[in-house]
Amino acid sequence: MKYIITGFHAIEERLKQATERHTDVSSFKLFYSKPGPRIKKILSAAQVLSVPCNQVTKQELDSMVRSLPASIQDHRGIVLSYEGEAQSQHNMIDLSQWIIEHKDSTEPLTVIILDNVTDPHNVGAIIRSCDQFGAALVVIPERHGANDIAGSEIIARSSAGSAAWVPVSIVKNLVRATQQLKEAGFWVYGADAGGTNVTQLSFSNHSAVIMGSEGTGIGRLLEEQCDSIVSIPTCGKIDSLNVSVAAGVLLYELFRQRSSTNE
Repeated sequence: MKYIITGFHAIEERLKQATERHTDVSSFKLFYSKPGPRIKKILSAAQVLSVPCNQVTKQELDSMVRSLPASIQDHRGIVLSYEGEAQSQHNMIDLSQWIIEHKDSTEPLTVIILDNVTDPHNVGAIIRSCDQFGAALVVIPERHGANDIAGSEIIARSSAGSAAWVPVSIVKNLVRATQQLKEAGFWVYGADAGGTNVTQLSFSNHSAVIMGSEGTGIGRLLEEQCDSIVSIPTCGKIDSLNVSVAAGVLLYELFRQRSSTNE
């Protein structure tokens, strides 16, 4: 399967990941038009990996990205092309195996579960916050989630390259996945209105936070798995925060609490 990546951050992080994890880069190819300072930096990283770098016209780059979603067609003068398995782009892992490896850990762990969050821009932004605030895993449903190929490319761009680093697990059933986390000692928090004010809540050492869609919230069966409902106090005139903004606030609060504990 062929991938096309645009965006300085996304390309830089994909090359950095390939360097650190000794990824097979035999199918990698870079195409660029005018080599400005940022592009020269990317070309240098590519040359270390022996990735072919081809100077082409802007029109040729435009043609390469034409099949991509409109929001990521702005190539800014450089495109990375490579081939790989359908799940290789986002550091995909098996949830059951991840739980086995982490259930006895004494380190703080945060898992973000996305229920019906179908906009890949939101998923990408959430993954970026996960990277910044140290979340250990993102869980996305196989259906009703932003995990198709077009979505994957938008996620890579929207996450500013963080999708290359944050572990992601795609599961068939979110309810069962949540039950598995609970059985492994995770306390499950649902993000919704009417819950405990996040500033008054002490998060568990192993926490799973469920973020629902802006339209329908968390599904009923999934909400029944929650140990607590957590809310973000606001003072605006509209009824809710964007899901990626809300996830960022909750992730920061988790990070802040744990940082304070360690001081």
